[in-house]
Amino acid sequence: MKPYFFSADEYFKETFGKKMYRLSLDGGMTCPNRDGNKGIGGCTFCSAMGSGDFAAPRQITITEQLDTAKARIKNKLPKNGAPYGYVAYYQSYTNTYAPIEYLRSLFTETILRPEVEALFIGTRPDCLPDTVLALLKELAAIKPVYVELGLQTAKQESVEYINRCYDNSVFEQAVRNLNTLEIPVIVHCILGLPYETTDDMKHTIDYICALPIHGIKLQLLHILKGTGLAADYEGFLHDHAFSCLEREQYFHILTELLPRIPAHIVIYRLTGDGPRNQLIAPLWSIDKKRVQNDLRKLLKDKNIIQGGDLPPCNPML
Repeated sequence: MKPYFFSADEYFKETFGKKMYRLSLDGGMTCPNRDGNKGIGGCTFCSAMGSGDFAAPRQITITEQLDTAKARIKNKLPKNGAPYGYVAYYQSYTNTYAPIEYLRSLFTETILRPEVEALFIGTRPDCLPDTVLALLKELAAIKPVYVELGLQTAKQESVEYINRCYDNSVFEQAVRNLNTLEIPVIVHCILGLPYETTDDMKHTIDYICALPIHGIKLQLLHILKGTGLAADYEGFLHDHAFSCLEREQYFHILTELLPRIPAHIVIYRLTGDGPRNQLIAPLWSIDKKRVQNDLRKLLKDKNIIQGGDLPPCNPML
């Protein structure tokens, strides 16, 4: 019986038979919400690195990026001889926003590397035209392919506030298209966006889980230097227009949300972390290991288990 929640570690061990480590790569792309195609400035929470702050440098080759990423996580590898493997993760910016031949060359080179056992691609749902979907199908015939979509929130006011620049209907169609291809979808959701209530967050979780998704990433809102959200936060800080969640608030919200997530959905992230040199708030999130340990203890002590029988708020199928 699964304790607490269906974690990525558990899923990887069930699927690949061993612990898997992500190698974060940078495909050298930008975003239609930055270059003027859909918007300018990007989503207000997104860093100058396009949320790929932990990826290998884009100036080097894919082979060099993989070697750099492996060296970065070397100290995390098991010391007892236990088996492990790697998945390649294109995280920075929008990783299907490029000419199709460039994408084919990039992703084929990556997926054919012998140490890479699966390919994870982070992108926007409005950047999955038919040509890209066909390419993803080709790649999935070689090795497993997963697509990560940044929804963040289902609340329309928040969608506009964070400058996401696509409608929820676009997200819904992207999930359906990928599901038709049997490509697993992982959805990113930010908890603690300005002016959102716990009920708003519950609605987003129910909305996401009503679709045929494989996994979800729950991300604590971080205020990073140089972002639009940072300018807003710092400008309003003294008159308290909005503030970041305190640790106890965030933990409580998770105890409310986890039982709403069906037990078959893999929870790839419970908190997330921002680079120390860029993080403005909340500073309590810096001690990631302690936060994770305390959270797991809380879930155990309160018997908070993923997967209630609550009906989805907006069935999509």
